[in-house]
Amino acid sequence: MQRTRNGRKEPTKSADGRRPGRAKQRAFCVAALPEGDDLSELHELLRTAGVAVVGQAVQHRELPHPNTYLGEGKLEEVKALAKAADANVIACDDELTPRQERNLEKALGMPVVDRTVTILDIFAGHANSAEGKLQVELAQLQYNLARMRGLWTHLERLGGGIGTRGPGESQIETDRRLARDRISALKRRLEEVKGHRATMRTERDRAHLPQVALAGYTNAGKSTLLNRIAEADVGVGDRLFHTLDPTTRATKLDGRPFLFTDTVGFIRKLPHQLVQAFGATLEETRQADLVLHVVDASSEEVELLAMLTAVDDVLEEIGAGENPRLLVLNKADQLTPERRTELSHVHPDGILGSAFDGEGVEELERRILEEFEKGLRRIELLIPYADGARLAELHELTHEIEREDTPDGVLVRARLPRTIAARYERYSTAPPTPVDEFGDPVALAAAAQASAPSRAA
Repeated sequence: MQRTRNGRKEPTKSADGRRPGRAKQRAFCVAALPEGDDLSELHELLRTAGVAVVGQAVQHRELPHPNTYLGEGKLEEVKALAKAADANVIACDDELTPRQERNLEKALGMPVVDRTVTILDIFAGHANSAEGKLQVELAQLQYNLARMRGLWTHLERLGGGIGTRGPGESQIETDRRLARDRISALKRRLEEVKGHRATMRTERDRAHLPQVALAGYTNAGKSTLLNRIAEADVGVGDRLFHTLDPTTRATKLDGRPFLFTDTVGFIRKLPHQLVQAFGATLEETRQADLVLHVVDASSEEVELLAMLTAVDDVLEEIGAGENPRLLVLNKADQLTPERRTELSHVHPDGILGSAFDGEGVEELERRILEEFEKGLRRIELLIPYADGARLAELHELTHEIEREDTPDGVLVRARLPRTIAARYERYSTAPPTPVDEFGDPVALAAAAQASAPSRAA
C-alpha cells in the first residue's frame, strides 16, 4: 500500500500496471442472437476458466455477420464499451471462423476468443487421466489446424532433419503437416484406448449386469447422484465439466446388481471436435441399457427446456437417442413449493428429487427397477445335465427361477433381459420364430397360412 497526498491509502500497482486483486484476464462478452440477451452460460464458462466478466453486448440478428460476426456499427459500440470496462479480451458466444476471428481482432484491437476455445481451455484444465489428456489435445489440434499461423513451430524438430521439407514448402505448411501427423498419432492411441474399453465392456457383459448411464447437462449433479445411489466417493465440484472421465460403480437395487456410469456433461453448442475426441468415453452412454437424464430443476423453465434439448441433440449425435430414458429433476432442495407443483405438471414423467439430501432417490430406484422389468422376457429352457455351468449362470443372473428335473435335463423357467435371453436361445423349448426372406419375424397365423397347402391344389 502507498499513501497519497490526501492521506488515503491506495493499493500499490504492480510492474504491469495492475492493482492487487484485479483479474489478469477481463472479458467483455459479445453475441449475435435472433432474440434475447441471456449470456449467463458464457459467463459461467468464463468463470470456470478463471476469467472475470466485465460487461456484455448483444446484437439481434438472424445470423452472425460472415466476415466480422457483428455488424460494423455494433463493432464501434463494442470497442468503446470494452475500453470503458477495462477489458483485455473479447469472448464470443459462438464458434468463430478463422476469418471472423482475424477481422474481429483487427477491428477491436484486442485478442478474441470464441466459445469453443473457452470450453477447450476448461477441458484442458480438468483432464486428469491419460485418456482425457489425449482427447483434449486431439480436440485442440483439430480446432487449431484451420487457424494455424505458426502455432506449432516447436514441433519442427520432430520432422527428422534433411528430406522432411518438400521443395518450396513454407513454414506454415510444415507446421500443418506436423500437426496432422500428431492428430493421426493421437487417433491411433485413442483407438487403442477404445479397444481397451471394449475389452472391459466385454468382461462386464459376461457378468450380465444391467448398465445405467447418467447423462445430462454439465453441473446438473450427476456425480452427486452416483455417490448417493451407489454409495461411491466420486469427486464432485460446483463447476462446469468437473467430470471428464467416465466412472463406473456397481451397486444392488432390491438385491439385483447394477452398473452405474457417470459420464462427461453436455452443453449447448458442444464443439463437434469434443464429440469426436470423446467418442470412446461417450460409447459408455451408447451401450447403456438405461439412460438417466439428469437435469438441474432449479433452473428457469425456458433454460431447463434448452438444456433438455441440448442433451437430446448430443444423445442423438452419438447414437444413444433410442435408448430407454428416465428424466431426473435434480436439486429439488432449492425449489419453492410453487415451482415443484409447476414441474410436476410440465414434466409428469420426471422424477423430482435431490441427490444432495436423498429426496426422491427411493422413487428413482423403484422406477429403474420398473424399467428393467419392462425389458425382461419370460423363457423356458431345457438345459442338459452336462451343461451345468449354464444352469449356474442362470442362478447368478436372476433369483426368479423355477427348475424341474426331467430325464432329458433341467427344465428352467425364468425372466431375463431380452439381450441376455437371446444367448440361451438354443436351449429354448419354444419353437423358433419364423422369419421372412429379410430375416424379420413373421406372425404365427401368417406363417401357418403360408405353410398350409392351398385348397386349389
